[in-house]
Amino acid sequence: MADELPTLDVRPTDRDRIPPGQVQTRKWPVLHYGGVPSVNPATWDFEFRGLCNAAAHFTLHEIQAMPRQVTRCDIHCVTRWSRLDNDFEGVGVQHLLRLAQPLPDATHVMVFAEQGFTTNLPLSDLDRPENVLAWKHDGVDLTEDHGWPMRLVVPHLYFWKSAKWVRGFEFMNADAPGFWEQNGYHMYGDPWQEQRHRGLDVSQHVINAFRSKSNRE
Repeated sequence: MADELPTLDVRPTDRDRIPPGQVQTRKWPVLHYGGVPSVNPATWDFEFRGLCNAAAHFTLHEIQAMPRQVTRCDIHCVTRWSRLDNDFEGVGVQHLLRLAQPLPDATHVMVFAEQGFTTNLPLSDLDRPENVLAWKHDGVDLTEDHGWPMRLVVPHLYFWKSAKWVRGFEFMNADAPGFWEQNGYHMYGDPWQEQRHRGLDVSQHVINAFRSKSNRE
């Protein structure tokens, strides 16, 4: 039961919980590029690679046997919806980083996922106690369209940084754009600063064309 696990509540208490330009929803909209991948849990694995001392692969069973936590948080999508009071259960990212042992010159991480999806993060933003590699939401297993069997949750950034169907971390000594960042999204993605798009010559029409290939509910 989630109540028996360590719970880290990072919902803000010192400011409005809805960032600028966002609208609260009680539903959890589905939004991603392309279709939902077919994942075989028997062959799924999670990998550390790049600038780390402990490049390794872990099976789904091994990940789920690690110490678990619950992160209670609000989530904010770049498409302007926010959902409050979410409980994500999984293994804390800081536990994984202790296993990976990033090298001193590792400054950034490329998170990679099914179907070639990637998203970039500063290592310091990944290395936070509330971040979790989650397989449950509000006490039940994630559905496939929300990232089962495993999704990253980085609640302080726009939710595209919380990659669905995540498969590993690549440790790097410089920043590099992931999938959405290559297509005009901001390199960092702070919802409180409305860091939605980069200062590139990318029109809203192009952004909408990518969104039109997404699944919603």
